Amino acid sequence: MIEWKDEYAIGIKEIDEQHEKLFEIAGRMFALLRNDLLMDKYDSIIEIIDELKDYTRYHFEAEEAYMEKIGYRKFLSQKVTHKDFLDKMDEIDLQRIDNGQNQYLMDILNFVLDWLVEHILKEDKLIA
Repeated sequence: MIEWKDEYAIGIKEIDEQHEKLFEIAGRMFALLRNDLLMDKYDSIIEIIDELKDYTRYHFEAEEAYMEKIGYRKFLSQKVTHKDFLDKMDEIDLQRIDNGQNQYLMDILNFVLDWLVEHILKEDKLIA
């Protein structure tokens, strides 16, 4: 089960709520992965990946606006890290999804969760 933990909170309500939403989307990705009744998951995978990309862009914009507002000194390095994540998400190969849906979805999920947890704990905690 994928879920938000209190230890991920950085103490900024808006950002914490957005991080929780990213975990909720990841949780739905995991539920989709575990759904053995749905044989062809392609459309559902595409839909959830698109939602993740869109929400992540929204979150990064909000987080960067907050960092600018408070004059956060590591703003530019955070912006680069955010761009790197989005670039990686944009590299998702739709053909590979069709040729091994569960494994590819698991690879994406592992990447997203590893990145998100590490980023929150090592980078975003410094914002507060």
